[in-house]
Amino acid sequence: MSTVLTIIIALIVFGAIVFFHELGHFLLAKKNSVGVTEFSLGMGPRLYSFEKGGTKYSLKLLPFGGSCMMVGEDEDSEDKNAFNNKGVWARISVIAAGPIFNFILAFIFAVIVLGVVGYDKPQITGVMEGYPAQEAGLREGDIITELNGKKIKLYREVTLYMLVHIGEPVTITVDRNGTSYTTTIQPKQNENGAYYMGIYSSSGRVKAKPLEILQYSFYEIRYQIDMVIQSLKMLFTGKLGVNDLSGPVGIVNMVGEVVENSTSTQVSMTTNLFSILLNLLNFSIMLSANLGVMNLLPIPALDGGRLVFLLIEAIRGKPIDRQKEGMVHFVGLMLLMVLMVYVMFNDIRKLF
Repeated sequence: MSTVLTIIIALIVFGAIVFFHELGHFLLAKKNSVGVTEFSLGMGPRLYSFEKGGTKYSLKLLPFGGSCMMVGEDEDSEDKNAFNNKGVWARISVIAAGPIFNFILAFIFAVIVLGVVGYDKPQITGVMEGYPAQEAGLREGDIITELNGKKIKLYREVTLYMLVHIGEPVTITVDRNGTSYTTTIQPKQNENGAYYMGIYSSSGRVKAKPLEILQYSFYEIRYQIDMVIQSLKMLFTGKLGVNDLSGPVGIVNMVGEVVENSTSTQVSMTTNLFSILLNLLNFSIMLSANLGVMNLLPIPALDGGRLVFLLIEAIRGKPIDRQKEGMVHFVGLMLLMVLMVYVMFNDIRKLF
């Protein structure tokens, strides 16, 4: 697939996720009678717009993202419909709606993907000879239910847990034909320095019943959120570096890999297109959940940073000085811009 087409697909995917985020802000703003001056699909110059109910609805040139501009969002205003003139809990709901809508979108995509391909059951399909799992009595067919007290519903949760807790002893609980069996395993290091419990699991997926699809879609979002949180912990503890972060260029590259890995010369074009769509939806689950978590971080200029100020206002009964809050968000925005430029430069460097 050409680079131009890959970039277009990446922009559409990322733009749809950002647009849904802004739609959350927009709908809750309207629900709370907050004046919205403009709600736009896309970025850049306007191609078409119309006004209704005091809001300008715009279609813009660049097919990614969107915006929800509210009256008095970052300044004092006499307008009764200004954002800052609404009750603190109304404002909290408007700000929190963006990330929450990202989780809703991820859940919708998960329902589609799991409805088609099923979920990765945390079932052991074999044990390695001479490794701790065999010595501890684990068997083919055992279903992993807990790792050190952490409930397990998907096999990827096992992989993530072992990645985060490299080489650490793990108390594993399995379901064996309806009976619970618990043992403690000390992962064994191989000649390459990697640690293994010594278990195999099929890469195949298990078809789910209608109610199970909803249930496991919830588990999927829980896993995606946990993966982002664990990655952030690894970043702050030094297990991951800033060079491991990815920005828009990195996302384009990942979309290209998703499309390439979904394409086969052995099947029809229709099958290839279906496979590409399914894998892009799977990628969008991760991306949307990631955006939701990142926006909830208590960092100035992000939704999470704004929520911190609003929660402080709710506790103390009065807002922090608007100018001081605005300055904090401005500094946070500048620092985020510097980080974004660095990450973009690093993504470009990785390509070469």
